[in-house]
Amino acid sequence: MGITTMQHRIPFVNEMMEVTRNMWELGWDERNGGNISYLLKKNEVKEYIDIKDVKRTIPLEFPVRELVDKYFIVTGTGKYFKNVVVNPEKNLGVIRITEDGNAIEVLWGYEDGSRPTSELAAHFMSHIERLKKDPEHRVIMHAHATNVLAMTFVHDLDEKNFTKTLWQMCTECLVVFPDGIGIIPWIVPGTNEIGQRTANKMKDCRLVIWPQHGIFGAGSTIDETFGLIETVEKAAQIYMLINSHQGGIKQIITEQQLLDLAKVFGVNPVDGILNAK
Repeated sequence: MGITTMQHRIPFVNEMMEVTRNMWELGWDERNGGNISYLLKKNEVKEYIDIKDVKRTIPLEFPVRELVDKYFIVTGTGKYFKNVVVNPEKNLGVIRITEDGNAIEVLWGYEDGSRPTSELAAHFMSHIERLKKDPEHRVIMHAHATNVLAMTFVHDLDEKNFTKTLWQMCTECLVVFPDGIGIIPWIVPGTNEIGQRTANKMKDCRLVIWPQHGIFGAGSTIDETFGLIETVEKAAQIYMLINSHQGGIKQIITEQQLLDLAKVFGVNPVDGILNAK
């Protein structure tokens, strides 16, 4: 049953239903892979949910005092993206950070007694860093994008080289993510360590790759964040298609062409990748 035949009365729930279905259909989020957290404004939550009705309180293993009294809708741990559109109340939850920053309050959803994604540390820590850079920031999205994941097996994991390769795959890439790509080492997921390493990269860029695992993206809207990951995945797909081509690469977007592109579109490529002419 598609999103067009099943709508929810809450707009931000509809957004989550649509994007999780899209991500699953693209093959980015198999089984219970992938997770999304979406920072909501108090007034938009109050319009649809009784914020005084706390269903339950869940302690956090890490304090997030920077996010006190903030509201999020978050995908549930162990939940399949393909099922969100069928039963959003079971697979999503709206939460609020308590006044001491040491717990979350469930206000809606997680109806089967579930809880937020096991990657909540990475989400909250990344939200904190992105809000310092951009007060309009609202979304953290994690996907197991197929070609990005594949590319981490065959391309060196130097951030500058990886970013430059992606920029050279599609003309739009430099314009869409001029701040480049962050890459962390392979780390066991669901830990505070992977959350902190991801957040440290989010200080400088909106995209962070977990080698042999997937990608994290940040943005001000669901569409923007999805579009960031979508653009990187397309570039990675092109790289994987041409990387083993027997005839070799005949043409490439040159550094000068990338610089010309940046000038026309008014973006500033992250330092250290292109040699200014």
